[in-house]
Amino acid sequence: MTRDVHGLPVRGVDLDPATRCAHYHDETDVVAIRAACCDAYYACHACHAAVADHTHEVIPTAEFDSAAVLCGACGHRLTVREYADCEDACPACGHEFNPGCKRHWTRYFAPP
Repeated sequence: MTRDVHGLPVRGVDLDPATRCAHYHDETDVVAIRAACCDAYYACHACHAAVADHTHEVIPTAEFDSAAVLCGACGHRLTVREYADCEDACPACGHEFNPGCKRHWTRYFAPP
């Protein structure tokens, strides 16, 4: 499924308007992350595995200054560095991000 989220297509399974999906759907699960392999935003790594026809690739460190994370609450796009430094809240709207997502860093981004 693809859903328009603040003007940007986001892919995943059972997506809501804030990018929550079948796999991660708590109040703070409002980020979508760009997959380097296909330059498309997905609600999570499991959504990529479910709907893409190729292997997921993480964003390399050389692209850490490019937009790669979408806040599903307001549509603000963050670079990987901004996301790493945001203290688990969107710098634009203040909506909290799931602090547990940082435990999955290497599923989405190369090690810093």
